[in-house]
Amino acid sequence: MVKTLELAITKAAKLPEAAREQLGRELLERIETLEQLRAEIEIGIRELDAGLGEELDIEDVIRQARGEHADKA
Repeated sequence: MVKTLELAITKAAKLPEAAREQLGRELLERIETLEQLRAEIEIGIRELDAGLGEELDIEDVIRQARGEHADKA
């Protein structure tokens, strides 16, 4: 994995400055999104461990997901 990142950085260094800046912003945004998701997962795990979980109605979850994604399509 480190080799892949090092290769990407080497290739990115050859790009024009504006492209490097844009790529850097996009990478930072992606990293921040992943950090936020991991933090939310940790909260969820702690809540489940504390017995705060609730059973889900899978049909309702599917209905909601379809409703959300149908608007974006």
